Amino acid sequence: MGKWVKKSWLLVLTALFALALAGCMAGSDGGEEEDASGTTSGDAGGDAAKTEDLEEKVVVYSPHGSDILGDFKQRFEEEYGIKMEFLDMGSQEILDRVRSEKNNTQADVWWGAPQVNFDQAKDEGLLAEYKPSYADALDEMYHDEDWMWSGTSMTPEVIMYNNKEISEEEAPKDWDDLIDPKWQDELIIRYPLASGTMRTIYSAMIYRTYKDTEDTKEGYEWLEKLDNNTKEYSANPELMYNQLAKGVGSLTVWNMPDAVMLAEEKGYPFGYVLPESGTPVLTEGIAIVKDAPHPKAAEAFYEFVNTPEAAKLLAEKYYRIPTREDVTDLPEWITEAEDEIKPMDIDWALFQEKSDEWMDHWDNQIKNAEKETGE
Repeated sequence: MGKWVKKSWLLVLTALFALALAGCMAGSDGGEEEDASGTTSGDAGGDAAKTEDLEEKVVVYSPHGSDILGDFKQRFEEEYGIKMEFLDMGSQEILDRVRSEKNNTQADVWWGAPQVNFDQAKDEGLLAEYKPSYADALDEMYHDEDWMWSGTSMTPEVIMYNNKEISEEEAPKDWDDLIDPKWQDELIIRYPLASGTMRTIYSAMIYRTYKDTEDTKEGYEWLEKLDNNTKEYSANPELMYNQLAKGVGSLTVWNMPDAVMLAEEKGYPFGYVLPESGTPVLTEGIAIVKDAPHPKAAEAFYEFVNTPEAAKLLAEKYYRIPTREDVTDLPEWITEAEDEIKPMDIDWALFQEKSDEWMDHWDNQIKNAEKETGE
């Protein structure tokens, strides 16, 4: 009898140990994984973020405009049951604001800006490291080497025109055509200092000759001629769109996705030209702000707006060209333009180093301040 009891207890203890071991093994499958660098990666569906640990809201700074931000606010809040608050402002304005809030961080996520803005923010210690679950679907050129930011979309810059005022045949075909005196008072330009897109275009015009001569003279002279042909500098993109649509001016420089979207979705009389000599192709990105007040919600939002479904929605509805390689069945305007886009060979590190100096010179020595318009 005693031997039987001892044997029974031994069997019970063995079974309990097996159950405990199975539980430990099951727990190790469902959590987040940490790679050799110590970077945390979420799972593909963002399930790790859908926990009781998620904070009550996420604060997003973005230049994407109220249409995109309002749409994703609704979708995100429905998916996660927490609030999304956003501030819609220019890329450079976001950098300036994040910098000013460094000791009292307000934003969780910075969604949208050229890589030069994110590189500058990284150098200033304003961003937090985060390697997303879809990292393998991004080419190395579309993310920071330390995962301080990753690319969400590609943005070729174009010459945009009012096709009621100018025919396709008459429209400028390349950058240098814009400084022809025949276009005097025909350009409506988004005020460059507040816009990452415009700073990139202006810096690219300087860089074209600077890369060989290390002299800004020819670039500055080009911008002086462009200023002569500029009728006004609009304080925000909407003012620029309206002035161009009304025929106050007939030309601008902007980005290809917005040019397509404004014509197809909003009915603006806009056409565009991909410059023959080549154009800056920006990588638009996303980043988590260092010391974000709501870090778990920030990671959830980061993943949410970059799923293949979100990337396809952004392509179809908002005319964004995704950086993810695993997004299929993209709109025709994207697939057809692949052979027409000639990326300008740009040293982005040099851009980051010189952009403030170049733009300060333009603002103080070249720009005609009387052409600025208010909000």
